[in-house]
Amino acid sequence: MATKLFDQAKKNKADEFYTRLVDIEAEMRHYWEHFRGKVIFCNCDDPYESDFFKYFAMNFNSLGLKKLIATCYMGSPISNTQLSLFDHESENDKTTKSPHKIEITEVRDENGDGAVDLADVEYLLKNRKNALVRLDGDGDFRSPECIKLLDEADVVVTNPPFSLFREYIALLMEHKKTFIVIGNTNALTYKETFKQIKENALRTGYTNFNVGMYFFVPDYWEDFHKVENGRKLVRVSTSCWFTNLDVKRHKEYMTLYKRYSPIEYPHYDNYDAIEVSKVAEIPLGWEGAMGVPITFLDKYNPDQFEVIALGIVGSIEFSCEKKMEILKDGQPTGKYTVNAKGTLYRKYNPSIDTKPPAFKNAETGELYSSIYARVIIKRKGVDNEHCASRNSHSRNSGKLHRQCGRGCNRLQWNAEHSPRRGAKAGKQALKTAKCSAWNATVEKAAFEPLIVSES
Repeated sequence: MATKLFDQAKKNKADEFYTRLVDIEAEMRHYWEHFRGKVIFCNCDDPYESDFFKYFAMNFNSLGLKKLIATCYMGSPISNTQLSLFDHESENDKTTKSPHKIEITEVRDENGDGAVDLADVEYLLKNRKNALVRLDGDGDFRSPECIKLLDEADVVVTNPPFSLFREYIALLMEHKKTFIVIGNTNALTYKETFKQIKENALRTGYTNFNVGMYFFVPDYWEDFHKVENGRKLVRVSTSCWFTNLDVKRHKEYMTLYKRYSPIEYPHYDNYDAIEVSKVAEIPLGWEGAMGVPITFLDKYNPDQFEVIALGIVGSIEFSCEKKMEILKDGQPTGKYTVNAKGTLYRKYNPSIDTKPPAFKNAETGELYSSIYARVIIKRKGVDNEHCASRNSHSRNSGKLHRQCGRGCNRLQWNAEHSPRRGAKAGKQALKTAKCSAWNATVEKAAFEPLIVSES
């Protein structure tokens, strides 16, 4: 349902998804070191409704911020849900929501209750050291006023309008800004976004995008998943964080354990690469191109893999052009296409495929299976591969060392890497060892001939 709501909202330009404080806190805790002494800009955030503004205002002192800036666009559909900053205005003014900006340079415990809360923030907004002023324009992030504020900022953190995500990211890149923003996972396949990921200038954040997030929506929305504190929530499974800051999990090496087999990893019919249906089963030892699910980008380590292209027309050159009949539930439709609608495809194999074929060669009658969106990747040199093979190490008894996490067999690891048995020495060795002693063994094992029955 959430995808349907996103599509409908995009069509209507109704970007009315508001991020929960709990999701902001869960992601921001990883970046605290990047906030100290910096100017934070939330350029799609009205303090009436934004938990981004609330988070940074409440943690202003803990984060050691230099300044917090937030701007609001005209006609926001939610008002007075967090702060009552315009008590002097008429109800009509509050409803129409004129665009404004807020700048905070200090936050103090004004009421002496021992804690900084929204009441203190509201008070501070009205004194001379903090400014709440109307904007001359409409508050759009592309307006001259907001771009001037953008140039002043060090870090941008917000949930931008997803219908304008391409333009929003392009603006941040143009002005060379550090950012942490929320977007739809479909944005990973946008030409502009994918180019930045490929060049290691953009990556997903810490929150696993397979989990999804809940967003507040206006009261007039009829379709929603649940109600929290009187506010409607929609769960969007296709949502994630994007940033150009370093993310530790994108420096972690994936443990590769499966050996290549032509049956398990069939070649595409229209591109020189093999199909890998699960990220966790990327084959060890295969040096050629591979098509992996989009979810790979949430684990992508540029030191371990090279991203080549998206597996769609316009991103790669197909090796053949075949006219195909489109099948529905395996049955003819009388409709035709070329190259499986411009995507990767492979020959249909009834012995392993659980779904019916999707296309039929118009000339030969050969059947093909369609492939979901894929990213074409290659492994980088084995010298950089911090992983080991379960197949290789299982030849010796012993359990995998939990702290190593790179597939090293406990007995082998102790023998090769940790002559000293002391706990401190072992722990330190675990942190620094790259398991390179096993790479040659692993690569040899990966290419040992497999006896596979073709019947």
